[in-house]
Amino acid sequence: MQLMEFRADCGPGKKLPMTRRDADPALLADRIRKGERTALARGITLVESSRADHQAQAQALLAELLPDTGRAIRLGLSGAPGVGKSTFTEAFGMLLTERGHKVAVLAIDPSSARSGGSILGDKTRMELLARNPNAFIRPSPAGRTLGGVARRTREAMLLVEAAGFDVVLVETVGVGQSETSVADMVDMFLLLLSPGGGDELQGIKRGIMELADLVVVNKADGDLIPAARRAAMEYKAALHLMRPKNPFWTPDVKLASALKAEGLAEIWAAIEAHRAALEAGGEIERVRSVQARAWMWTEIREGLFSALMANKEAAHLIPALEAEVESGLATPTSAARRLLRLVLGAEKP
Repeated sequence: MQLMEFRADCGPGKKLPMTRRDADPALLADRIRKGERTALARGITLVESSRADHQAQAQALLAELLPDTGRAIRLGLSGAPGVGKSTFTEAFGMLLTERGHKVAVLAIDPSSARSGGSILGDKTRMELLARNPNAFIRPSPAGRTLGGVARRTREAMLLVEAAGFDVVLVETVGVGQSETSVADMVDMFLLLLSPGGGDELQGIKRGIMELADLVVVNKADGDLIPAARRAAMEYKAALHLMRPKNPFWTPDVKLASALKAEGLAEIWAAIEAHRAALEAGGEIERVRSVQARAWMWTEIREGLFSALMANKEAAHLIPALEAEVESGLATPTSAARRLLRLVLGAEKP
């Protein structure tokens, strides 16, 4: 008898046979270490599943693979829609594979409000990289998570590292939500901008610029070259007015044309320089430790909320509390405490 498991990269509505061997975390972990793509895809599907039995298997799988993780360069990439993120990712990924690297792209797509599935399908937009034997692309729906990052992106990152990918690139939905969630899981955050210059700069939130370790002005080709150069100067000036988030690295601005594969080598050189600077200062270990602690508390909050919503007594009380708060009969704080007392079974101070 075969277990049936949904796999996101098989396409909407398709099923992937899952044998008992795949359901054994130790055996699946061994196959992932060997770089088997079907095993890796199944592992990611397992960690993305919301089923309790799948989550138990996923955590056992991650425990098996944890010693094999942490060796990759983790990059985050964000930018407004239309700036060319997918084109840049594909061109950059091809450059790295040509240099002997194994590249994993975790592309977070907008989600369908009805099915929760990916809408854009980044894998179809990066056909050349998708066919590259040294690359792995995994599109995942963003769901309701802020910042355009799927809740289980962190676990997926650990799995691709265990499979031997030494560069992991998380491509997000785009600027506009809480991109802090991206920066909190990667070593370096790249912000992709267009040659809009001052006009675009006015529309970019200061907080997003402060997160950037490297700003890339894309589409610097043809008639847009002068505008791209002006924009780069303005972005550099803006960065100089901001306090660097790390004492060992000063954010920089690079020009690139993903369409013509120009400027990509310089961007990789900047990434390597950033890595070297942080390693010399012992920052990689410190930053990842801080990120792991933040991840733990995120999971605690998510778990408490899930437990709250699953409580039958709470489900009956919530509409009444909402009505009282909306009508001004109760404060949000008092209503929240009543609900917490019910769920936790203890008085709150």
